[in-house]
Formats: sequence, structure tokens, C-alpha cells
Amino acid sequence: MARPTLIFSVMLTAWLSGAATVSALAVAQDAPRTFTISPDYRFTEKSGEALYNATCAGCHMPDGKGAQGAGHYPALADNPAVEAAPYVIVNVLHGRKAMPSFGDAMDDDQVAAVVNYTRTHFGNRFAGSVTPSQVRSLR
Repeated sequence: MARPTLIFSVMLTAWLSGAATVSALAVAQDAPRTFTISPDYRFTEKSGEALYNATCAGCHMPDGKGAQGAGHYPALADNPAVEAAPYVIVNVLHGRKAMPSFGDAMDDDQVAAVVNYTRTHFGNRFAGSVTPSQVRSLR
């Protein structure tokens, strides 16, 4: 019987790599397998809203209110921590705790766009836009 973590890992990898289905053989075998996502994978979305929906909404929810269940996904809505732009940039670039990093999958313009979107939506109204050069300096 396949271990649940292997099944989840296979399914997550397939989803992230754009595969529509996972081979039953890959899921059913107990033999260790290595699955990797292409190192050249890049998000194509450009707007902050599209990037948020593609990368953040699955955990932080479309309304930014976060979620609790199998894990804790903090609310971004009305969150004073989001005021500190460098804090948000670093979290997007490098991840935090269980949050994955997106620095290798987004360019500086995309990171700036999603950070600006997060800082100006969901009840957040923080002044000052993040620039791609600020993102570059924190990579």
C-alpha cells in the first residue's frame, strides 16, 4: 500500500507540473521515486490579482481571510504585519514556515505586483508601492 505522503507528493507534483492525471502505477508502488518540478517553471500571470489567485488564494483564501484545518494559513485581510513591505517581499521570495518560496518562479515585477495587491486589498490600505528594485535588493 502506498504511503499517504507519497500519494500527496505525487498528486501535488502532478498538479504543479500541469499534469492532468497521475499514473495509478506511480501511486500504487512503494518504491521511492523522485519527482521534480522543472527548474525553469515560471508564473506567467502579470497582475497582482492574477498572481494572488494563482499562488496565494489556495491557502490564504480568495478573500484573504486565511484558514485553519490541516494547517494554519494566516489572514492577510486587515493584517497590520502586511504594512511592512519588506516583510511581505521576503515571505513571497523565500517562504516562511510551511509557506513555499516563490522567488524562483516569479520575477521582480511579479513579486512587486502581488505584494502591492496584498497591501491594497482585503481591507489593507497601506501607502507606498513596492518597486521591482526593492524586490531585487531582498532576493
